Amino acid sequence: MTTPQLTKNQSLVFDVLEKAEGPLSAYTILDKLRDHGFRAPLQVYRALEKLLEYGVVHRLESINSFVACAHPGDDCHSHGIVAFAICESCGQVMEFHDHEVDHRLMGWVRGQKFKPEKTTIEIRGLCEACAA
Repeated sequence: MTTPQLTKNQSLVFDVLEKAEGPLSAYTILDKLRDHGFRAPLQVYRALEKLLEYGVVHRLESINSFVACAHPGDDCHSHGIVAFAICESCGQVMEFHDHEVDHRLMGWVRGQKFKPEKTTIEIRGLCEACAA
């Protein structure tokens, strides 16, 4: 998937997420962009909506935050299932894809004649460094 030309606001939001060391809430993004003329959460949410649609950012549902895609050129949305390991101590987020898990879940979906629109797996726990 080729990412369309981003608007100024989309580029600013994406840049903040790419430079972040962890997931950010929309309000944290807004705070970081106030000096760039952002005044309302709606500006951030509109940009995030398009960035999600383009597949260059992900929403982490369990912590209501956003991260830049670890491999946006790979079109991870075509994989069907995007997975994340989220450290509850340091906040590190690792994005991954597992073909075996994907295959098993898609087998269940076909067997149930279920029509998924989006599948995201979030595993919360401790990363190797925090668990040591």
